[in-house]
Amino acid sequence: MFGTNLRHLAQNYPSISELSRRLGINRTQFNRYMSGESFPRPDILDRICTFFEVDARILLEPVGTIGRQGQILNGPFLADFLGHGIRNLDETTFPTGFYRFTRRSFVDGNKFVIGLVYVFRSGTTATYIKGYEARDAMRYQGLSEGAKMREFRGVVTSHEDGVAFIISRRNAMTYSFNYLARIGSLENNFWLGYVARTVRDGSGERVTRMVYEYLGQDMGRALQAARSAGFSTTQDLLPYHRHLLRPEEPFR
Repeated sequence: MFGTNLRHLAQNYPSISELSRRLGINRTQFNRYMSGESFPRPDILDRICTFFEVDARILLEPVGTIGRQGQILNGPFLADFLGHGIRNLDETTFPTGFYRFTRRSFVDGNKFVIGLVYVFRSGTTATYIKGYEARDAMRYQGLSEGAKMREFRGVVTSHEDGVAFIISRRNAMTYSFNYLARIGSLENNFWLGYVARTVRDGSGERVTRMVYEYLGQDMGRALQAARSAGFSTTQDLLPYHRHLLRPEEPFR
């Protein structure tokens, strides 16, 4: 069953050589898995399942009967609607790596939030984003500053002229909607858009401008950006971030 399932999953790729390379598995060994001559070690099986977004039931059940991660958005009901944008977001449009973002704070309108997120892809079907709320913001709201409570995650989808994504903290009942479009810059590494909170009317500011700056995969740059994360005044913003955010102009 495992070999049959693996052959079924592999047929969506142009070559076994390319698929083996992306999985980090020797091609000869991968062929043995597909022929049923060999089973992978647990760590290799986990790598295969993560890449194809299936679970270990591929050892025992036909892959077509196993629900995949993200099936709600990529399932038959929404596949040609919300799923279309998720599947068609490529590296050129929104590359994998670290991003520094800046936006006005929702909890203190006189401050700006500087943060760091990581964008990554799972297999070929989805692009995810994750990061951590600034400790200052959590403290301001009287919430736990532990990493588990500060972590947020989301899913990214392509847009007509940019990207959109929804983000939420663990077990939260509210979300934020984010929209970004790439703007012309020297290194072509800036996106400008806005973020909206899903809260009821009368709960303060709900929409504000936001800037994303692509830092690439450089861990050194990411750590440097992480050290500056938190609340900031208008004067302390990076000059180009401040220019794009236009803090003196109300959002329209």
